[in-house]
Amino acid sequence: MIKTTLKIEGMMCGMCEAHICDTIRQAVPSAKKVEASRKKEEATFLTDEPVNAELIKSAISATGYTCLGVVSEPYEKKGLFGRK
Repeated sequence: MIKTTLKIEGMMCGMCEAHICDTIRQAVPSAKKVEASRKKEEATFLTDEPVNAELIKSAISATGYTCLGVVSEPYEKKGLFGRK
């Protein structure tokens, strides 16, 4: 799995967070665990395959927010018993 973190400027309230989450789900239909935080000024989600950073940036920009950066890194699910 791959965890993608977006740095987003312009979120002011819970509706902004929901708008960002909806935009990510539309741009990346395979996205799972989509979350946005106005306090952290970021959004995160998981995918099985790498995502196109430019596609996400343009989708976020089209909604009126500013995507300052996209970082993707391997993500390992943490189980209750620490099995791999």
